[in-house]
Amino acid sequence: MRILRYLTRDILLHTLAVSVVLFLVVFAGRFIRYLAEAAVGSLTGDVLLPIMLFKLPGFFEMILPLGLFIGTLLSLGRLYAESEMVVLRACGVGPGKLAIYIMVPALAVMSCVGVLSLLVAPEGSARAQVLLDNPRSAEGLHLLNEGRFRKQRRGDYVTYTERIDDDGLMHNIFVFERQAEGLVNAFTATFAATGEIVFETETGRRYLELREGSQYRGAPGVRALEEIAFSLYGELIPEPQNSLRGAGKVDAIATEVLWHSDDPRLLGALWWRLSLPLMVPTIAVIALALSRTDARRGRYAKVGPAMVVLLLYFLGLTQGRGAVENSDGPALIIAVHVAFAFLALLLLHWERVTKGWRVVRRA
Repeated sequence: MRILRYLTRDILLHTLAVSVVLFLVVFAGRFIRYLAEAAVGSLTGDVLLPIMLFKLPGFFEMILPLGLFIGTLLSLGRLYAESEMVVLRACGVGPGKLAIYIMVPALAVMSCVGVLSLLVAPEGSARAQVLLDNPRSAEGLHLLNEGRFRKQRRGDYVTYTERIDDDGLMHNIFVFERQAEGLVNAFTATFAATGEIVFETETGRRYLELREGSQYRGAPGVRALEEIAFSLYGELIPEPQNSLRGAGKVDAIATEVLWHSDDPRLLGALWWRLSLPLMVPTIAVIALALSRTDARRGRYAKVGPAMVVLLLYFLGLTQGRGAVENSDGPALIIAVHVAFAFLALLLLHWERVTKGWRVVRRA
């Protein structure tokens, strides 16, 4: 039991340290991205921090498995480098028993990742999505900002609204759009007394719905304008490329909804959420197997090859998710888990396998 407590404590401390470093790196990268959105008016400053806080569980569902992998690699690598593993082997702790011992911290991390991936992260993403969909948070309506002219498409699309109420109702709206029709740059100017954003829950699309206004169409050099009065007018709002709102739409769907869905895209997200905790025991055993080193090479000797193996695992899961989303079923993603579990066992007993192979060759 003392050996178990010692190993568990050391691995968890290394996992915590690595996870903190990874979190700071990821958080800084995401914060810079969100800050850039706020700088161009796509996101207001007052929702920046709440969105980051709601997104935190989604960060940790990826960080914790990676932190455990590197933490286990460094912790056991230190034991090998300082010859403590020789003492453990003398006490009867072989690869098999060592694998059982590291399952304790691995299962603890697996439980945390499972709760984050299946429950907490989707709820956090859903709450962040509510903020992003709010017209007053700007990304919910990247076209309009209260009291400001907004230019898009190099000035070919200009919008303005005088006021946005707390319920999202906009007043005194102006929309100008310039379009190339043949060799002539035609333009459309729309004025409306009120308007709001309408969300289509089935598709997630957004529409700008204008009420009580007029639309003017014309072209340079043409004196006559075509005027159209309307009581209700709507147009589809295109999502900007790499939009924060569009990127997190599937992540905001509850796992229970994904479970009962027949949509391949949603099933792909479900299998991805299930895969994150399922991979934790496997990568822990892989880290154990690849941590073997000696004092001369040091504890960091196997970090590079180990990261390559982990990267291949993630790439395989990504391809498996893509296969599910393409209606090919979960066979590939299951095969990836089985293949890397077999690889983990092979690496764990590599010495025994190679020794048996030598005996067979000599025979």
